[in-house]
Amino acid sequence: MTVNMLVPLAKLSCPAYQCFNALKIKKNYLPLCATRWASSSVVPRITTHYTIYPRDKDKRWEGVSMERFAEEADVVIVGAGPAGLSAAVRLKQLAAQQEKDIRVCLVEKAAQIGAHTLSGACLDPRAFEELFPDWKEKGAPLNTPVTEDRFAILTQKYRIPVPILPGLPMNNHGNYIVRLGHLVSWMGEQAEALGVEVYPGYAAAEVLFHEDGSIKGIATNDVGIQKDGAPKTTFERGLELHAKVTIFAEGCHGHLAKQLYKKFDLRANCEPQTYGIGLKELWLIDEKKWKPGRVDHTVGWPLDRHTYGGSFLYHLNEGEPLVALGFVVGLDYQNPYLSPFREFQRWKHHPSIQPTLEGGKRIAYGARALNEGGFQSIPKLTFPGGLLIGCSPGFMNVPKIKGTHTAMKSGVLAAESIFNQLTNENLQSKTIGSDSDRLKPAKDCTPIEYPKPDGQISFDLLSSVALSGTNHEHDQPAHLTLKDDSIPVNRNLSIYDGPEQRFCPAGVYEFVPLEQGDGFRLQINAQNCVHCKTCDIKDPSQNINWVVPEGGGGPAYNGM
Repeated sequence: MTVNMLVPLAKLSCPAYQCFNALKIKKNYLPLCATRWASSSVVPRITTHYTIYPRDKDKRWEGVSMERFAEEADVVIVGAGPAGLSAAVRLKQLAAQQEKDIRVCLVEKAAQIGAHTLSGACLDPRAFEELFPDWKEKGAPLNTPVTEDRFAILTQKYRIPVPILPGLPMNNHGNYIVRLGHLVSWMGEQAEALGVEVYPGYAAAEVLFHEDGSIKGIATNDVGIQKDGAPKTTFERGLELHAKVTIFAEGCHGHLAKQLYKKFDLRANCEPQTYGIGLKELWLIDEKKWKPGRVDHTVGWPLDRHTYGGSFLYHLNEGEPLVALGFVVGLDYQNPYLSPFREFQRWKHHPSIQPTLEGGKRIAYGARALNEGGFQSIPKLTFPGGLLIGCSPGFMNVPKIKGTHTAMKSGVLAAESIFNQLTNENLQSKTIGSDSDRLKPAKDCTPIEYPKPDGQISFDLLSSVALSGTNHEHDQPAHLTLKDDSIPVNRNLSIYDGPEQRFCPAGVYEFVPLEQGDGFRLQINAQNCVHCKTCDIKDPSQNINWVVPEGGGGPAYNGM
């Protein structure tokens, strides 16, 4: 990466910078070629993160103080999305009603509340209205009630309408089309007004435990570490936040939740979680084609009958002819040559979609993994000292293709269930299958020839990721860590033709020729990462472990 933007700790809450020159995207993916699979006998070091190479075994860290300051709170919440903010707001509402004084601290890895939030989003307002019955008077950004609801099956050339009858899960009568990032930002303002301590730009990097194994709290990430893993002169340890109760609301496939599943065996009595990747764009279109309140969903083309997925196109009423459109691909797809990003670009050229976009301008792009396992995949939610809420455990209502309202409701219920114990002065802490397995070897699949983007309706990765505003401090260890640096070439490239260079929607992974000799090595362009978590889910070797980068890094979505 060529861009080096330093982000001082004191400025982590400032808006993230646009990153236009930090991408290294290959125009063509590597051909499957047996003679070029082999790497050199010495595997190049890729991962330098301390979670893989402990500091106590690294001489460069000798003499560096590892002391951390600690703060005490009643409740610590990880993640300022719909679930985390709902829990925070409800806790402070209950405290005000019962004249109790409780300290609620909320940490969020994005530089601004809402900057990492991405969803369709068509909102069922029930949970939101329970939490904010006076939301209209307070000016909540719910500006677009659904006025028209359409569903269709696409073939390559035709659109087959399917009626949506009252009572069906897909019926959107009474719902609102929202820009969820803006709604989350508004909720953050309400939380702060109630006394919640909101800390954007601070990423929860570690779960802390009491000696009896119960949750003690979390620690935010260290800052001031070089890309090679050595300490900078500006190195600072993160802050410990201790709490009576810690609520984990990280969103889909949270990296701390993954640890908790294993430690407390939370998935022992549920089905494996499955996932999809959702890609989204915002467009300004010709006002004559603008239908505020229209909701469109499709299934079918361009995906084949073996691949689960679908699309949405929502017409917002935000004072300008704005539409939100996106495409979801189930991550249980089998063909390693499939690129979710390119399927999305191809879908926009369908005869029923392209006319809406012609003459318009794309203004934003982003991507995020989402849960698709449903009710049977929800794990045990509670454990000593903590609990899971929102999309982290998977409260997506799959038939309704909605999860925001259930995420909010889970936060409200969590707050209500712990409040009485929280205010008890004698409270004491009490002591899988995967989508990655579905990928077939490349030799059993046919490469997919995607049409070249035209730069008007469909686009390349370079221009797309630039619109996400993604940026990270360049001189830090890559937060896309590998358990074994040899596996990407020796297994993923040789068997699956390197699917990480296709399933990543931001061009983070690319295989480049070795500087000396024949073969390839994996290059990780960590600064491009949009925090979608797809790589952690879809890697066929389950060798990639996504951890948090320095706080404030990542996408800078504006109302996505």
